Amino acid sequence: MRELEYPFDSEFIRKKRIKLRKQLLADESVKFIEKRIAILGGSTTSEIKNMIELFLLNNGIKPSFYESEYNKFYEDGMFDNPELVEFDPEIIYIHTSNRNITDWPTVADGEDTVKALLDAQLGKFVGLWEHLFEKYHCPIIQNNFEMPFYRLLGNQDAVMLQGRSRFVNLMNEGIYDYARSHENFFIHDINYESATYGLAEWSNPLYWHMYKYAVAVPAIPYTAYGVATIIKSFLGKNKKVLALDLDNTLWGGVIGDDGVENIEIGQETSLGQTYSEFQNYVKEQKQIGTLLTVITKNNDDVARTGFERPDSVLKIDDFVSFKANWDPKDRNLVEEANELNLLPESFVFVDDNPAEREIIRQSIPGVAVPEIGNVEEYIQTIDRAGYFEVTKLSADDMKRNEMYAANAKRNIAQASFTDYGEYLKSLEMIGTIKPFEDIYMSRIAQLSNKSNQFNLTTHRYTQAEIEEIAASGNHITLYGKLEDKFGDNGVVSVVIGEVKSDELHMDLWLMSCRVLKRDMEFAMMDELVSACKAHGITKIFGYYYPTAKNAMVKDFYGIQGFEKIAEDQEGNTTWQFNIPQAYENKNKAIKVN
Repeated sequence: MRELEYPFDSEFIRKKRIKLRKQLLADESVKFIEKRIAILGGSTTSEIKNMIELFLLNNGIKPSFYESEYNKFYEDGMFDNPELVEFDPEIIYIHTSNRNITDWPTVADGEDTVKALLDAQLGKFVGLWEHLFEKYHCPIIQNNFEMPFYRLLGNQDAVMLQGRSRFVNLMNEGIYDYARSHENFFIHDINYESATYGLAEWSNPLYWHMYKYAVAVPAIPYTAYGVATIIKSFLGKNKKVLALDLDNTLWGGVIGDDGVENIEIGQETSLGQTYSEFQNYVKEQKQIGTLLTVITKNNDDVARTGFERPDSVLKIDDFVSFKANWDPKDRNLVEEANELNLLPESFVFVDDNPAEREIIRQSIPGVAVPEIGNVEEYIQTIDRAGYFEVTKLSADDMKRNEMYAANAKRNIAQASFTDYGEYLKSLEMIGTIKPFEDIYMSRIAQLSNKSNQFNLTTHRYTQAEIEEIAASGNHITLYGKLEDKFGDNGVVSVVIGEVKSDELHMDLWLMSCRVLKRDMEFAMMDELVSACKAHGITKIFGYYYPTAKNAMVKDFYGIQGFEKIAEDQEGNTTWQFNIPQAYENKNKAIKVN
């Protein structure tokens, strides 16, 4: 919904919340992920909860909430409020602020006293987090602390031992230390949010004393957006691709009219510097795994010359796809999505032309199309929208561009073969298929939330749930890695099955679309059968639940040799495979470790 996309009108959203909520829930094309979210608040949180719901619904996530009473965040979490225990949250958000720092240093305090105060405050929070993890085994989102709205010691408040600004900084660093050493613990950075909004307005005491809101009511949609961005990220709702126009988007001017020598880029003019800064930001996106593509109306050879300039930060090799032609941009975007084996909704489309933006919005729902404004606003608009919010940064994320570049080489190699089987053998593929291991838990959880097309049940799991399944003893779990002569694809396939007597019931079978048609699904089937035999299992039951995105695997189990034994009116199917004593491996192309 465009009204809920950044940059948004905060006042409009608050006034029209009920209407917007009804519209979102009435969209029958959306299959919502349902999540139970507990908000443990150190201040009033009702309006914050309402805004979080709106932004989550807009991301395809339907929340139900438990909300603690005013300033009962510690009591509810630490002493197991029966209502919270019964609610059994899947996500916990602790909404605190510097109003919840109960003991501040005074000017008379010495270093030992200040340290004791700091240790006591942090110890209280750490004890709460540890108890919540032990009790609920779910992700926790914790606010850091915003700067105090006054400074008794003026500019030295951040320097002197007794300064409140210094105390907040130390509290925050303690929280960050904890976050760096604990999985499934995420920081909601209200310190940054309050700074960008304006601390004086954010911390307006009127809203605290009148309503016990620690954040000014007009700012609530912004902080709620921040929380929703974190949740949609670890639930796999991030975007994956930044698709960029060129003229007046990556450089100033029109390269076909002005000539490559006259476009605005580089350090010679202030406008050129602004475009260079944006190009640098775009290039940095590759470091977190964002794929870069070009979609522009131009002659291909002319468009490419812009990246041959020595002062261009971006080079041709930075893009995994380059569409410079005179075809409609919506058609090019769909073609890029197909080439990359991604859904169009994985894209963020950046174009200075409002007409082109509107065409994409109207023709391809789900593509993010930011209103980028003037060039000096490009970075802030894209960055604060949180399209590529980082909650975990895996090795696979950082190598994603390299992996897709290797895929392009594979496609070129395939064109030289007339026999597809010979092509697969030429790749010299090596697979590693094993039960879940600690080192890959984060990536496995990430895949379960991100994979939509090759995903037979589309069950979603947090990392805590994945770890619990791996340790349960009544599940068979497998992850699959694949590498070949062009590079390492990382973990690309995940299988989870629940053991019931001599039967295995499949909860999850997914695969990354970047390794489609390379026999990885057959290699996973072979190893699954082997694991079943080792457990004395004689039958495997597979389940397919259709969505708007996973039609490609409708007949997957049939291809694997399963027999369909049930189908309902919604198209949900059940399949059965009786494991033969003399099972013949289906994978012929991958050498499996």
